[in-house]
Order: sequence, then C-alpha cells, then structure tokens
Amino acid sequence: METEIWMSVLGDYGFPAAVTFYLLYRMEKKLEQINRSVLLLSRQNPPAPEQPSFPLPPRSSKAYMHDH
Repeated sequence: METEIWMSVLGDYGFPAAVTFYLLYRMEKKLEQINRSVLLLSRQNPPAPEQPSFPLPPRSSKAYMHDH
C-alpha cells in the first residue's frame, strides 16, 4: 500500500517533490523518537535548580556605557 502512495506522488508531483516528501516522512519518525527519548530522560532525571557557579559583580553604568 505504501509503495502505491509513493508512486502516485511521483506521478502527480514529479521526482523532486517525491524525494522531499519521503525525506520529511523519515525525519518526522526520527523527531518522534527523539521527543520520546527526551521525555523519558526528563522523567528519570528532573532538572536541578539553576544556581550560578559564582556570583557576578554588578555592572556599573560607566562600564555599561564603555561597552556600547
């Protein structure tokens, strides 16, 4: 059945369109796999609260004006 669909696309829209549709179809499957993996990992390892590794000094207005 799937081959019939691809042959129909090839006949109706031409080779470049058929290749594009095929690649998008394959990419969609890969993106779904990646999404499932990320969701599974996020459930197993919840993100740690963000904390800076060291405190940043406040910027003075002079330093800001000099940088820009």
